[in-house]
Amino acid sequence: MLDVMFYEVFDEEERLLRNYMPYYIKAEYTSDTIQEAAPTILPARLISIRTQSVIPIEWADKLDGILSRSQGYDHLIAYCRNTKSNIPCGYLNDYCSRAVAEHAVMVMISLFRKLRLQIEKFRRFDREEITGRECMGRSALIIGVGRIGSTIAEILAAFKMRVLGVDIVKRSNIVKYVSLDEGIKVSDVIFCALPLTKDTYGMLNYNVLSKVKNGALFINISRGEIAPETDLARLLLERKLAGAGLDVFSAEGSLACYLRSANIGCLPEKFSGITELLGMYNVILTPHNAFNTMEAVDRKARESVESIVLFLKEGRFPFFIQSNEII
Repeated sequence: MLDVMFYEVFDEEERLLRNYMPYYIKAEYTSDTIQEAAPTILPARLISIRTQSVIPIEWADKLDGILSRSQGYDHLIAYCRNTKSNIPCGYLNDYCSRAVAEHAVMVMISLFRKLRLQIEKFRRFDREEITGRECMGRSALIIGVGRIGSTIAEILAAFKMRVLGVDIVKRSNIVKYVSLDEGIKVSDVIFCALPLTKDTYGMLNYNVLSKVKNGALFINISRGEIAPETDLARLLLERKLAGAGLDVFSAEGSLACYLRSANIGCLPEKFSGITELLGMYNVILTPHNAFNTMEAVDRKARESVESIVLFLKEGRFPFFIQSNEII
């Protein structure tokens, strides 16, 4: 049997993982999720996934450990709760906050400057309806001012924007903390950087976001389940929102599997919100790729291998889910 099986590994990541992996550890890699690979037996008692794999329930009493190559780990908590198991589960430290923050700001600027429409208008060298907006002096609301949210705040402050934040814990000196209702009403752009919990699930729904300032943008780089796509499509069609950028999606695992295997023009009804968003020039959709820079992927591969080595040696991960988080 293998020492560790890696799922959801793209080419650049695999090359780095192999480079850092000690020769004595037996590892295999696949770009498939677990459900796409559909193994008939458990390939290793230690597995490593990202966020889209659905771990079979019957594996719960056979696994020694699970490492998610991500900073978020809500999917691991959900698996342990659903299976009533206490499998050691690890995640990665702050390997991609800068990458994700820069991606979020890139999307903001692209939406302010109507980049998708600009590219289309080039065909006719037409400047009608593509007048954009500058960042300086505008207000931004960051919902969830953790590591990624704080890094977004630092970048926005350099753009001379007014930075507001919503969080239970006030960590950042750059941010002016406000209530969610107040922040939504006065902000030109809203960033969702929240972790997914039972309290944040569906938190930024139509009723909440319908109070936005006229012309506001919405950008989600945390978890799709917090802000349903159908609600965002409705807000855009009603012109309550002027634009949206999404790097994460509800039911992302099944969406990703479907898009990799089928025609994007034939999405099932359960993805109707995505279908509506795809046709809008004021929407930017990316494949959960905000983390993906050369620097972050190198840190990710190195931290993943360090986590695997420590677990195989001592039965623990450097960064692990506490038992009280699962209860």
